[in-house]
Amino acid sequence: MLDETFKHAKQKTVGLKQTQRALEKGRVRRVYMAKDAESHVRRPVIEWCDSHNIELVEVPTMKELGKACGIEVGTAIAAILHE
Repeated sequence: MLDETFKHAKQKTVGLKQTQRALEKGRVRRVYMAKDAESHVRRPVIEWCDSHNIELVEVPTMKELGKACGIEVGTAIAAILHE
């Protein structure tokens, strides 16, 4: 399901920095976060999503999230943006 969601998304971010910039601009519809990402990466994104009512979906591993995003390395955070 995650693969299909990302595959069909027209606008998305991959990685913490891109996603943080999109969050600050209010462009994020849904955030995907790897459960095995480090807590100092996860915590601020979780808090931001909670305080701004943004859907947060947890993915089992960084490797799985990276694969869903179409990259060959793992990633901790990714997001689908408003179109």
